[in-house]
Amino acid sequence: MQAVLLLIHLFLAIALVITVLLQRSEGGALGIGGSSMGGLMTTRGTANLLTRATGIIATCFILTSLTLAILAGNTRERRSIVDQPVQTAPAEPAQPAAPSAPLAK
Repeated sequence: MQAVLLLIHLFLAIALVITVLLQRSEGGALGIGGSSMGGLMTTRGTANLLTRATGIIATCFILTSLTLAILAGNTRERRSIVDQPVQTAPAEPAQPAAPSAPLAK
């Protein structure tokens, strides 16, 4: 279940980035959509649609984030990182092997 939810979360993140980038920029030249958009919808209608879509996708993204956090917290036994044993390196490095006989020229 976590894998499916994680995949949905990934798709929502990509969709959220795309919808934010498609919106018209109010203060700079960063927006892709300009005021000369023609076609089926007016610029005001497009802005309302993108604003609503961004809100809906953002809400779904937050819900999947919370759900994944809750699922991740309930799957394992609670323990502190302080309780884990410390692994130390060996005090002396291993002795190198004896050199082999020199190669004949």
